[in-house]
Amino acid sequence: MSSDEPASDDQRAALRRMTPWQRWQAGRRFYWTLRRHKAAFLKSQHADWSDERIQTEVRRLFLYARS
Repeated sequence: MSSDEPASDDQRAALRRMTPWQRWQAGRRFYWTLRRHKAAFLKSQHADWSDERIQTEVRRLFLYARS
């Protein structure tokens, strides 16, 4: 599913069955997964960067992210 596709009926039904706490937890896990993936991508593109620089760049990117 691409970012511009609407959620399917099954996806919407699954979200409706979740409690607000479960939805919050799922969103939180998704957020941190995205940060780990962004760090891995940056490391693949900039193998010479230190882990500290990678994490600084991830923080910067997420701080100023636009949708």
